[in-house]
Order: sequence, then structure tokens, then C-alpha cells
Amino acid sequence: MQTNSKKNAWIDLITMRYAIAAGAILAVLLMAGILHVAGSRDDAQVGATFPVRRGPLVINVTESGTIQSRERVLVKSEVEGRTTILWLVPEGTHVRQGDILVELDASALEDSKLDQQIRVHNADAAYIRSRETLEITRNQAEADVARAELEYRFAQLNLTKYLEGEYPQELQRAEADITLANEELQRAIDKRNWSERLADEGYITRMELQADELAAKRAQIDMELAQGKLELLQEYTHRQKQEELESDVEQKRMALERVRRRATADVLQAEADLRARESELERQQSRLNKILGQIEKCTIRAPADGMVVYATTGQTRRGATQEPLQEGQEVRERQDLIYLPTAAAMMAEISIHESTLRKVNTGLNARVRVDALPDREFRGRVARIAVLPDAQHGWLNPDLKVFRTEIHLDGIAEELRPGMSCRADIIIDTYDDVFYVPVQSVVRVNGRPTVYVQTRSGPKPRVIELGLDNNRMAHVISGLEEGERVLLNPPLEPAGSPERSRGGQ
Repeated sequence: MQTNSKKNAWIDLITMRYAIAAGAILAVLLMAGILHVAGSRDDAQVGATFPVRRGPLVINVTESGTIQSRERVLVKSEVEGRTTILWLVPEGTHVRQGDILVELDASALEDSKLDQQIRVHNADAAYIRSRETLEITRNQAEADVARAELEYRFAQLNLTKYLEGEYPQELQRAEADITLANEELQRAIDKRNWSERLADEGYITRMELQADELAAKRAQIDMELAQGKLELLQEYTHRQKQEELESDVEQKRMALERVRRRATADVLQAEADLRARESELERQQSRLNKILGQIEKCTIRAPADGMVVYATTGQTRRGATQEPLQEGQEVRERQDLIYLPTAAAMMAEISIHESTLRKVNTGLNARVRVDALPDREFRGRVARIAVLPDAQHGWLNPDLKVFRTEIHLDGIAEELRPGMSCRADIIIDTYDDVFYVPVQSVVRVNGRPTVYVQTRSGPKPRVIELGLDNNRMAHVISGLEEGERVLLNPPLEPAGSPERSRGGQ
């Protein structure tokens, strides 16, 4: 075993030495080749040249895209949130207006409908109760105000009755009492005086005289009481009664004002409660109507006659083909579901890079070839160029700016179907007899288009006047002659040389 190990080690050592030697030989040969290429620059350049040609030249922009219907009706999901497709009309089906296209799952909405109907019933009952409460409040307010007004009028009548009726009568009665008492006093005095005269003459007894004197004193007292009663009526009783009745009138007036304000406040509160209940009922009814509308929108019907084309056909999403529309798939609100072409007129949708956007204008003619119909060529014209770059491509690559462009095809092409892949050539200009060279042979030195022309003494730079290009050949307006050879790969300038860049205009 030791012998075999030593033998294998010698074999590995010899193999490694051979490998090192072969590598060294290869390095020497490579270096010699590089030196040979550097020493034979003219030969290398002669092998990478292109003769300036003269003849017809077509300036065009070629881009790929898809075929779409020019006039179509877009069907979207109008159900809020996300929902599931229960049934879907097969793609390519010809439908008529009103036919069912999609049925979405409405089970959650049905549950919401039952709950919302209960809320509507409760809100309706609260509204009716509030409406009746308002009528009761208005009736009670009218009754309270009428009662307070009646009490106020009664207080005013009591004051008037006292000032104009009761008090004058009491005053008159007191004055009459004084008059009667005064007459009684005069009669008593006259009788006493007569009794004194008769008593002196002996006609009446002493006792009879005393009785008449006592009657005169009583009449005097009655007179004084009648006068005091009148004085009391005028100075105290009348003033007290008047102030009491006037105060009662003022209290009744203030009470009436309070009742009116309270009644107004109660009615306003009841009206505000009724409006709130009415608004709540309308809000709950609106929610119910919205749910009913959402349930109705779960059955999507064709708004017009046409052929069913799924919105996912021929479209991409975030760099990958969108999942085909199918039953059981979730869809979101406002998501495009189906296109219904309303006419046989078709168009090609392509994306034009910003570098060639300046060449393309609306109205330019275009030739379109469809992958599914290789033997057919369709003619059209550029009808629309997007104002802003395509956001989808911008999301995939922020440095890539392309503009969506529509090419309307001429005539009616019934064999075309939306979603077919196509390739469009937009004809910018056509020349019958011009000079042209490959675009890769043109560089810019100090901002001027330059080519390297092969001469006997080697390649020489030459400034030329350049026209448009079709990304393959560039139109040379002046500076070159037919047959001159230009370098396809112009040499790299040494460091510190003037600014240089490849490409035509």
C-alpha cells in the first residue's frame, strides 16, 4: 500500500508539472497573439469594415405588441372589497345586451342585508315614536300656554275689578257709615240736650237723663270708629290689596313667559329628535339600499352586444403573465374583468422607447404582422401616443421609459382576435437613393457625428452630416462617398481624448 501511495504521488506531481508547462506555453502564445494584433492593427481594422452604400432606405421603428379591439366596452367589478367568482361566461362567447357575464359570491352581503333590515325596522319605529311625541309635545305646549294666558288675564281682571269696583264700593260704604254715624251723633246730642232741659224742670228723672247721655257718647264713639275705618281703608287696606293684585298680575305674566319659552323649547327638542330619527332612518335605509345594490351588482350583465374577452388576456402584471380569469378566483373592486368589443375594427397596442419617441408622430403609416397569421400584413396608422410613460414598465424598471401607442388598422379584419401577438413597423420616412452606413459605425466626437474611414495609411476620423436612422442603418446626408469603407467598431480613444459616444441622431 505504501508503494502504491508513492506511485500515485509521483503521478500527481508529474501531471501538475505538465499542467504548469502547458499553462506557461498558452500564456506565451496568448501574449504573442496580442502583440501580433497590436502590430497588425490595419489588418484587423480592414476585417471589421462596411462599405458605404447607396440606394433605397426605409426609416422605421419596429416594436412588438398585442392586437386589441378599437371600440370596446369595459366591464368592471363594482362590488366593494374582494369577492369570489362563482360563475364565469366562457371567453369568446358572443353575448347580447342583458346576458349574464359573471356571478360573484353574495353570501356575506345577504347576511349583511338581514342585519341591516333589522336596523331599518328599529330606526323606523323610533322615527314613528318621535313623530307622535312631537305631536303630543305640541298639543301639551298649546294647552300649557292657554292655561297660563287665562291665569294672566284673570289676574288682570281681578286688579281691574278691585280698583274700579270693590274699592270704590268699600270707600263709599265707609263714607256712608260716617254720614250715618254723624247723623246719629247729632240726634243723640239733641236728645241729650233736650233731656237736660226737661230734667232741670223736673219732667224726667235723673236716670232717663243718664240714658240719653250714654246714647250720645255711644253715637260719638260710632262716629269715631266710622272715621277710623275710612282712614284704615284708604291708608292701609286699599294699598295692600292693590299691591297684592298687581304682584299677582306680574307673577302670572312671568309664568306665562316661562310657559311659552318652555313650550317652545320642548317643541324644538321634539322636532330636533324627530329630524335626528328621520336622518337615522334615511341613513339605515341608504345602507340597506346600498347592500341591495351590491347584491344586484354581484350578477354582472352585458351592457352591450359583443364577444367576451377576458381583461387578463394578453396582459402582464409585475413582470409576469396575469393569472387567467377563472371561477373561484378572487376579484377586487374596480378590477377589469371583461372587454366586449362593439365593432370589428382592431388596433395594435405597442410600447415605444423614449429614445425613438421623437421620430414617431400621429398619422404615420404602419405595417403590422400578426404571429398567428404569418402570411398576412395589415396596414394602419398611428392614432394615439400616450402623454406619460407606461407606469407598469416604470414599476418593473424605473430607468425604462416607454410610451403606449395605438395603431388603428385599416378596414375590418374579422380573423383578428384581441390578445394576439403582433409586430408593428412604423414608417417614419422613405428614401429612394441615399447613402447609408450601420449605426454602430457612427460615434460622436465633441458632439459631432463621426465615422472612421479606412485609408491606405489606416483608419481616419471624418465628420459627417447625419440624418435619421432605423436602429440598423443611418442616413448619411454628406461627408461620405459610395464604396468607402468605415469601421464597424471604431477604435477606443486614449484617456483624455475629446468626448466620444456611439450612435446616430
